[in-house]
Amino acid sequence: MKPNIENIVSSITLYRNIDLEKLTKAVPEIENPNKFPGVIYRLQKPKVAMLVFRTGKVICSGARNIDDINAALKQLLSKLRGAGMRVSETPLVEIQNIVASASMNVKVNLDVLAMEAENTEYEPEQFPGLVFRLDKPKTVMLIFRSGRIIITGAKTPEDATKAAKRTRDMVKEYGAVID
Repeated sequence: MKPNIENIVSSITLYRNIDLEKLTKAVPEIENPNKFPGVIYRLQKPKVAMLVFRTGKVICSGARNIDDINAALKQLLSKLRGAGMRVSETPLVEIQNIVASASMNVKVNLDVLAMEAENTEYEPEQFPGLVFRLDKPKTVMLIFRSGRIIITGAKTPEDATKAAKRTRDMVKEYGAVID
């Protein structure tokens, strides 16, 4: 059971302050929204958005793999050089959150799962999915009757896969599979 990675959110440390005014003047595609302490750099290939802050911190979202993050970072560094700003140290890239989806290929009785399993929340009047929290790997799953699951909080693709498998095993163990 291999989940599809939908989004990777990473933080990047550039180890230097960024002159945001100078950057937005040199790079017209960078947005500078009012009342926001940074600028937004949207890329089409890879399709990601980067929030760039004065402190040299960058939040990258929308990536589907590590190569997307590295390609986006390379483009950002090129734009910074074009604006007359050099980054001398190798930037630090840290994955903060991976969101993935998977299918268990079975229908799930969420009422049974909510009563039998620990670390679950299920309020069908408010949300059609069951929230299931795992300690190892530290993730949160949204489980739907259709057997689809959304995995959040993973730090690596391997953790997302482990969480999906543990969730599938738990659904079977508690007899929550609908025949």
